[in-house]
Amino acid sequence: MRDLTSIRNDFPILQRKVNGHALAYLDNAASSQMPAQVIRAYSDYHERYHANVHRGVHTLSQEATEAYEGARDRVRAFINASNRKEVILTTGTTDSLNLVAASYGDTFLQKGDVILISNLEHHANIVPWMQLAAKKGLEVKVIPITESGEIDREAYVSLLSPKVKLVAVNHVSNALGTVNPVKWMAEEAHSIGAVIVVDGAQAVPHMTVDVQDLDCDFYAFSGHKMCGPTGFGVLYGKESLLSTMPPYRTGGDMILSVSFDKILFNTLPYVFEAGTPPIAAGIQLGAAIDYLTSIGMDTIAKMEHDLLVYATERLSVIEGLRIVGTAPEKAAVVSFVLDGIHPHDVGTMLDEDGIAVRTGHHCAQPVMERYGIPATTRASFAFYNTTEEIDRLVASVHKTIELFR
Repeated sequence: MRDLTSIRNDFPILQRKVNGHALAYLDNAASSQMPAQVIRAYSDYHERYHANVHRGVHTLSQEATEAYEGARDRVRAFINASNRKEVILTTGTTDSLNLVAASYGDTFLQKGDVILISNLEHHANIVPWMQLAAKKGLEVKVIPITESGEIDREAYVSLLSPKVKLVAVNHVSNALGTVNPVKWMAEEAHSIGAVIVVDGAQAVPHMTVDVQDLDCDFYAFSGHKMCGPTGFGVLYGKESLLSTMPPYRTGGDMILSVSFDKILFNTLPYVFEAGTPPIAAGIQLGAAIDYLTSIGMDTIAKMEHDLLVYATERLSVIEGLRIVGTAPEKAAVVSFVLDGIHPHDVGTMLDEDGIAVRTGHHCAQPVMERYGIPATTRASFAFYNTTEEIDRLVASVHKTIELFR
């Protein structure tokens, strides 16, 4: 097991000062930082073998293709997909979820069918289904959550019926950190013939994810939350489902042949990957997976859980501070509100002390509505964070309270 100092030295940005203070980056649920090993993968590609993939017979193209497709193989192993055909490379979680809605949903859901969406969802796992429902005459029903921020299990089971054809849920809530019982939810959904679509953006960077064990039908995540690049992500889908779905976009590598008489589409996974991909980003994602694997996902989960426990203990005793989302099973996210102080003011004050947190509704407005609040301040931790940074967060919160009161 590598020591924390060694790990932190891998991240150049952690050496930065903000407003005269050492950066304490606690906004990892929005985007994690990138280690030097992943940064180098980008420059190495551009300096040594920049070329288009899949189409060239020359050396550079072959090397680029090998590196890019190698990233797909790393993803397959990382999430334990049964084969590489089930790994679709996309621009991110949002693109992946839209792909499922536009291809699977538009093809197989019919008027009167029901979609279940949890009250914990990011907008990216709400809006595509609402749009599809409006287009096709579907009904959307909401799975409620408890006061602690957990899926209401009894309500979920009661909502399941033969009319339910699709369940959309996140693995980990970006707003509260709740870890949802996805494996159990998948079993229940399958028992009535529904498919389950999982937003895994907040889970894959922080814990071991085994899509075969979860038995989810679709699973989406993004590179930029797992020490990788922006603008790149993954859709996992069961081959039995992907093979029945029409193309989402057309052009480029998703085509085998074109004439004015007939068009032949490529096979999985390429049929869902139109156009020239962000090659360097794909290679970077492969490097990010290598980096996370070198530390170990179980180790990462333990380090982040320890930070969550420490932060929860330190913050929960502050008078006038309320933590929103207290589920027993949580990722390293602490969302809170301060009596009489708007989260945006809190975030501004923390930034003056070099502490980066997220404030707002976190693209999860239904969650905020559930608790009757406009926004929260969210501190989210990664394995490279420290208890000292949490101490600085606590001290800055105290200072903010003194200033505003």
